[in-house]
Amino acid sequence: MTQQLRDRLGRFGIWRTSAQVTPDLAAGVERLGFGAVWLGGSPDGELAIVPQLLGATSTLMVGTSIVNIWKDDAATVARSYARIEASYPGRFVLGVGAGHREATKEYASPYDKLATYVDQLQAAGVPAEGLVLAALGPKVLRLAGERAAGAIPYLVPPEHTRLAREILGPDRLLAPEHKAVLDPDPERGRALGRKRVENPYLHLVNYTSNLRRLGFADEDLAGSGSDRLIDALVAHGRPDQVAAQLSAHLDAGADHVVVQLLTANDADLLPGYADLASALGLEGEPG
Repeated sequence: MTQQLRDRLGRFGIWRTSAQVTPDLAAGVERLGFGAVWLGGSPDGELAIVPQLLGATSTLMVGTSIVNIWKDDAATVARSYARIEASYPGRFVLGVGAGHREATKEYASPYDKLATYVDQLQAAGVPAEGLVLAALGPKVLRLAGERAAGAIPYLVPPEHTRLAREILGPDRLLAPEHKAVLDPDPERGRALGRKRVENPYLHLVNYTSNLRRLGFADEDLAGSGSDRLIDALVAHGRPDQVAAQLSAHLDAGADHVVVQLLTANDADLLPGYADLASALGLEGEPG
């Protein structure tokens, strides 16, 4: 089951908020050899953007990272999954998660809510092999291993990937997100990465709690984050240096690494993706 999903996703995908992804961008990253586009920013449960992206591509996978369980009811999301699967079988992965307590006034007993939501999705026809969970801590990672195809941790270094693989076991998908800045100047690269990490993630308790579990201290998380923290969470440097940092997740047990490319100007992302695809050894068309 999961091996087929691993093969379809390939080693590397990209992460963008759903509002930033267009059919042209999806077609472009497919040509470069990336295996998937993951849609962040809590895409709407109707998932209207997904068929547009799948229709503009031929092999690219599309996943959600994530549908927020407090925002959209499971019945709506299950109907969307069935509609997409009927038109584009095997090319969509439904990622769901509890999001952040700071953004949801109803936020209470998130583990129980997530487990119930998984029950409801599966009762409505969403198969385990089409479902992945946003998981950071051991309890939700175990749920992802027992009830879904695997986990899609966000804002994690390779050390988390190693621990997550131990909890999930060998036969579940593990697809961590990692940020990247293509800039040979370490100060500029770190500054751009710090801006994205500090706001909002250093103000969200689920992420700061997870980073503390990984050994980061209060001084690492204070202010806009220590250099040690930013360097662990944002790969920066020349394309070959960034590729090596991203590949550390594969060495730690990941199946698929989700790259969030950070740039000062998002007007034209494809040149950066092309440089990165080349450094990663992806088999796509030249940029």
